[in-house]
Amino acid sequence: MNSNSKISLSVNNETGFLKSVVLGIPNDIGSIPTIKECFDPSSIYHVENNSYPTAIDISKEMAGFLEVLNKYNVEVIRPENVLNLNQVFARDLGFVIQDTFLISNIIENRSEEIPAIEHIINQMSADKVLNIDSNSKIEGGDITIFKDHVFIGASNLTDFKKYNVARTNFESVDFIKNNFPKKKVMSFELFKSDTDKNENTLHLDCCFQPVSNDLAIIAPVSFKNKSDVNYLEELIGKSNLFYLSKEEKNNMYSNIFSISPNVVISDSRFSRLNKWLKQKDILVEEVNYLEISKMGGLFRCSTLPLIRE
Repeated sequence: MNSNSKISLSVNNETGFLKSVVLGIPNDIGSIPTIKECFDPSSIYHVENNSYPTAIDISKEMAGFLEVLNKYNVEVIRPENVLNLNQVFARDLGFVIQDTFLISNIIENRSEEIPAIEHIINQMSADKVLNIDSNSKIEGGDITIFKDHVFIGASNLTDFKKYNVARTNFESVDFIKNNFPKKKVMSFELFKSDTDKNENTLHLDCCFQPVSNDLAIIAPVSFKNKSDVNYLEELIGKSNLFYLSKEEKNNMYSNIFSISPNVVISDSRFSRLNKWLKQKDILVEEVNYLEISKMGGLFRCSTLPLIRE
């Protein structure tokens, strides 16, 4: 991209034709973290069980993901490399709503990742970049756009103080409401656990994901309030929802990534989901992402879309 040109941001949904995306990088992620250095239960589990992914495996899987994005002529922008820093999960660093880029207030452990995308933010019009106020804690994985809605995975004050994996608070919900008054902004509370990966839902995109124009994937077991599941069922229609089992939720089946309404990138392990998608006339590009998933995220977590048509 010409350094003098401005990026014209546009994201109004999760599934429109992807034109430009920030994809995380697998370079120089450093050595296997200690338990203390892990800040999600999936990473802790794999460190404890000597199954944490190697840098070689992570690079190989991300190369497979990049290959598919290139196949569809998506402009792929990468963060600057920071030595000894895991920069795979770009999603949480910021997000676009309509034509505005919001810089996330992420956890302290990951704060070094934000400067690595400053060269990208600098290519945006300054009046289209929004700094979220310091009281509002938020990560991009908790933001999902569906038609006129903005859904936010948010934790109440008690949970937010209690759990390291509670990354988005209700102050941020108010911030989004105030800045996007025409959007219907809704918050969903999710079950959290710092110690048990199977009882934790790190972000909203680990239990809910729109697909195509009118479909979505949902894991009802992740939602603390049954009324939230009822709302989504009413809005989207039960027949348009793919319901994840507890095991499928634990393997983050919802964390696939749409290139267009008719093309998604999914893990080759997700056989039941992939079959359903194909039955809905969606082309499934299957990529192996098993090793990266051990760090608590998959395809959506690795991406930060800037332009969807």
